[in-house]
Amino acid sequence: MTFTGIPVAALDFYEDLEADNTKAFWAEHKHIYEASVRAPLEALATALEAEFGAAKFFRPYRDVRFAKDKTPYKTHQGAWFGESSLYLQVSAAGLMVAGGYWDTSSAQVERLRRAIADDIAGAQLERALAAVRSSGLTIDGHRLTRVPSGYPKEHPRAELLRYKSVTAHRDFGSPAWLATKRAHREVAKGWRSIAPLTAWLDTHVGRD
Repeated sequence: MTFTGIPVAALDFYEDLEADNTKAFWAEHKHIYEASVRAPLEALATALEAEFGAAKFFRPYRDVRFAKDKTPYKTHQGAWFGESSLYLQVSAAGLMVAGGYWDTSSAQVERLRRAIADDIAGAQLERALAAVRSSGLTIDGHRLTRVPSGYPKEHPRAELLRYKSVTAHRDFGSPAWLATKRAHREVAKGWRSIAPLTAWLDTHVGRD
């Protein structure tokens, strides 16, 4: 299937699912999910694969075994491009792209902190984050409430030392081009803007 855009019907599907997150609704409207959400995103993933690697699509079903919220379905569809540490998502709010390291191990967190504290590597990260922000993306990640033990509170990168993971994202919403082939170009452009961050993370933290 050639990618031609993400139809408005995909956003409408999730808006309706948010209002009626039941098995009955899903059974009645699954054909809309398959045709307007899953198929266009698979076509988009195929179009992006040559540059960013293969995609892993997340299941639409929520794991409710230990959750207070027992609604059975996710109100978004996400795809993870693990080779590039990149992510895209469609929901009622529209399209979102992201990248970086989110689910970090304790070893990765320690390498991240050492690199941030280092005068050379830490300064490189500051420049990378500035470049990402200048492209209209937002920096996020899991953060501690204070500087971790073993590092001075007055460190020049004290705020960065609080991060246990570092990501960048951009919410595109639902612009007119979302339903056209231009969406492919915009996703690729957004991901390329995250490259300074993912390159730094790959070099100084590593994916395992």
